[in-house]
Parts: sequence; C-alpha cells; structure tokens
Amino acid sequence: MSEDASYVPTAQLNVKPKTLLLITGGGLAAGTLIVLGAIMPAEYNLDPLGLGELSGLARLWAPEEKTWQPGAGMDPAHSSNIPSARTVVEIPLGASDWPEAALEYKFAMKPGQTLLYKWQALNEDGSPVTVPVEFDFHGHTLAKDGEEMTVANYYKSEALADEGALMAPFDGIHGWYFKNHAPDPIRIRLEVEGYYELVPPGQPGNEFRIQPLSGQPEDQALEENDGQ
Repeated sequence: MSEDASYVPTAQLNVKPKTLLLITGGGLAAGTLIVLGAIMPAEYNLDPLGLGELSGLARLWAPEEKTWQPGAGMDPAHSSNIPSARTVVEIPLGASDWPEAALEYKFAMKPGQTLLYKWQALNEDGSPVTVPVEFDFHGHTLAKDGEEMTVANYYKSEALADEGALMAPFDGIHGWYFKNHAPDPIRIRLEVEGYYELVPPGQPGNEFRIQPLSGQPEDQALEENDGQ
C-alpha cells in the first residue's frame, strides 16, 4: 500500500483566542454555578446563592445519623396494656397548725407508664392561695417484709401551682407530699391524664381515702358500692 493511500488528513480548528477564552470562561462560570447552586445545598446544607431553597435541592441534605440506645429500664416508646385515663381529685389540707396540714397522694404506675399532671392550691372558697405550698414529688416501690424499698426523689419545692409530666422509672406508687403553711385550710386541685391506676382508699399512697371527682374506674366503684 502506498503512502498516499494510508494518509488521513487532520482537521484543523481555527479558533480565535478570544473565542477560546469565552468558551473557557463560560465553562468555569457554569461549573461554579452548579457547585454553588446545586452540589453545596444538596450535599453540605450550604446555599450561598439561595438557589437550593428555590429549587428544593436544599431539602435533599441530611446530617449523618447516629443511633440512640436507651438506658437500662428506659423504653421511650411502648404499648400499654391499660387504657389511658383522666382523673381530677381535690386533696384537703388543714391549717398549718393542724395535724392534717400535710398528706400524700399517689398513683400506681408500671415502668415506662406516663402521666401528665397539673395542680393548683385553692382556698376553701375556690380562690387561689397566696402562701406557697410545700411539696415533695417522689415515688417508691411497695416493698414486702424484708425487702429493700427503692425510692426516687423527683424534686422538692414550694409553689402555688405546678404542671408537667412523669414517666415512671419502676413499678410502684408515684405522687406528691403536700404541706400547707397558711393559717387557714386549703385544698389542692390535681388533674392527671395518662397511663396509671388509682390507689384504692386506705392503701399506701392514699391513706386518707381521697375519692376522685372524675375518672373513677368502674371496678373500684363497684367494689365500694358492694361494701355499702
């Protein structure tokens, strides 16, 4: 085969330097726009141009995940074998110099069961008190003879009212010790809602036989009616 038959002519691009500079600059600008407007919002949650929010790419970003493990005896999400309940009770407290100036009221709860509570101290005529009530929010197990009692002290303070939530750390009774420091009798109006059981009158946690104003379980009501 001759040299002329094997020769393939090479195409020559006749690009002016100015045109080449415009092409290169346009590519760099487009690449920068892609990085700032798409890659950074989607991958690093950085949106210097605001295009990630406008385009929705910013929603694609997510931080690295780390699995949280609950501690021993702590299960933040679980099913309950009892229905939720709502109870309102009024706890009478005698004048500060009376033996009945202080008493306790508690609820029976299993580990992980939760209740929401709200209480307020009222005068006998229903008006709010002005002297703060001493209270001790705590819980303990019902230990049998010879067994050790587990006690959890949640917090102590003095207040005219309080509200919050409790998740029981163990099987037992959980509630409040209230003490009146006013010269006149008062009452604590306590509202709770969640997963718990009422302590029967006369049992530990309800030694003063306080009856709920609402939310009384049917089986407890039947038991009391049978005894009348």
